[in-house]
Amino acid sequence: MSLVPGSAGLPGTNRSTSATIQPNILRYLVIVAEERGADLRPVLKQVGLDETVMRSAALRVSYRQGSAVIRRALELTEDECLGLRVGAAQHLTAWGLVGFALMADDTLRHAIETGVRYQNLSGAMVVWSAGASEDDGAFVLRADLPDPALDPAVASFLSGEAFASVVTVSRLAVGAAFTPRSVEFSFPPPRHQDLFEPLFGCPVRFGASVNRMVIAPAWARTRMPGRDPVSYAATLEMLDAQTASHRDQQDLLEVLEISVAQALPMVPSFGEQARRHSTSERTLRRRLAGCGTTYEALVEGVRRERVEELLLRSELTLDDIAHRAGFSDGRALRRAVRRWYGTSPVRLREQMLRGAGRAG
Repeated sequence: MSLVPGSAGLPGTNRSTSATIQPNILRYLVIVAEERGADLRPVLKQVGLDETVMRSAALRVSYRQGSAVIRRALELTEDECLGLRVGAAQHLTAWGLVGFALMADDTLRHAIETGVRYQNLSGAMVVWSAGASEDDGAFVLRADLPDPALDPAVASFLSGEAFASVVTVSRLAVGAAFTPRSVEFSFPPPRHQDLFEPLFGCPVRFGASVNRMVIAPAWARTRMPGRDPVSYAATLEMLDAQTASHRDQQDLLEVLEISVAQALPMVPSFGEQARRHSTSERTLRRRLAGCGTTYEALVEGVRRERVEELLLRSELTLDDIAHRAGFSDGRALRRAVRRWYGTSPVRLREQMLRGAGRAG
């Protein structure tokens, strides 16, 4: 099978932990969770987001922020099919300019390939790839997880949301009769697996080797009702410009992250970082704002990752961890962990060690 690959540099494949995405999934997750009686505002605030920030078109969130919100939403709703519901609530405009490009594209297959090409601008939290099957020319869409060690519940959410959103927006684009030939998930059968086949309208298999959706050749060739070559070409020009800008932003974040990580337990001052980049503090702050973050948030993200790494080393005391992560003492570490995770470092360590034991 020939695949159109997704973008490299994702979590688990050397992507920076501050790599950012548009928060489309989180916006719909907040709506769906609220309908199910769960208020996600406290957890959004906990990871540095709030209602005002979430409405910003320039906002980007990290995979770490996104995963934390999803995990808490699953806990609050106790709904293992939450990913399906979030995917089914979406429409093409949820994907921004990418969605407009898909509407103006030629065929359903080509629209999906365009979506794969610009997935980093659509808010995707899986790694998409697509191509033709060697058997009968069917079109195969594959969704790989950004990190093999991802929390299983979050992984199941992302896989379900990914394919549910594709089916939902495909029906909005080419007609309600659209159904894939088959859908396969790598996660085990959920308790309420009976919800899957009615949504997809096709056989659904669990425990597969990969997450994939197979689309029959006739559906793949279906013309998009809003196809417009001129609008499509103009939109791609804007998407290419956004991609270049996004790449520059990611480069900046990664360079800053690396410099902070290498300097811990000391943290370079913002003025020092500006001098290293041969720019003014005002300009650097503006560039970070364009990335949807601040230097303080970036430093906290690096410290948070370092704390997670150190907690897995059972020979280290909490004071050792506090010092190595750049905190003044164990009390400051406990306050930070409580703010990040809503629990103590001791309990967090226990949870992480149990999780590492299961993964091993």
